[in-house]
Amino acid sequence: MDLALSASAAKVFLPFVLPICVWVMFSDLKYMKIRNTAVLALVAIYAVIGFFALPLDVYFSGWMQGLVMLVVGFVAASIGLVGAGDAKVFAAISPFVARADIPKFTILLATCLLVGFVAHRLVRASPLAKKLAPEWESWHRKKEFPAGISLGFLLALYLVLAAFFNV
Repeated sequence: MDLALSASAAKVFLPFVLPICVWVMFSDLKYMKIRNTAVLALVAIYAVIGFFALPLDVYFSGWMQGLVMLVVGFVAASIGLVGAGDAKVFAAISPFVARADIPKFTILLATCLLVGFVAHRLVRASPLAKKLAPEWESWHRKKEFPAGISLGFLLALYLVLAAFFNV
């Protein structure tokens, strides 16, 4: 049995998930917070759309992945490795990832985190950032990184790749 995310399922998820991904990215950049409503929206999308778009074994496997990642994220946030919002949004993202795609998704995650970090630091260092959005919290926090920009982009990119490029 192939548990990779099908193109048809990714295409069904994409229009619902994409606005939430943008919201997560914007919110973390501006406020350095990922709202629980964004996390709950992702969970609700998976709960409703996933039930119809995925085979039941894949659907329930996604719920187990989400639960495991919630526990892992809770522990990581408790010891200060990641922010609580980042941990929650990653747990909400994980059900969308098919088991067969986890190795590719992990590489995509690392790439998105690295590119997001470098891009954020470059933009933050430029005068343009403070001119266009001087009140954004992420420009002022020198030791913190708004990982929501990478996580939101990660889920959107994963679904686009699955939907249109069969990757």
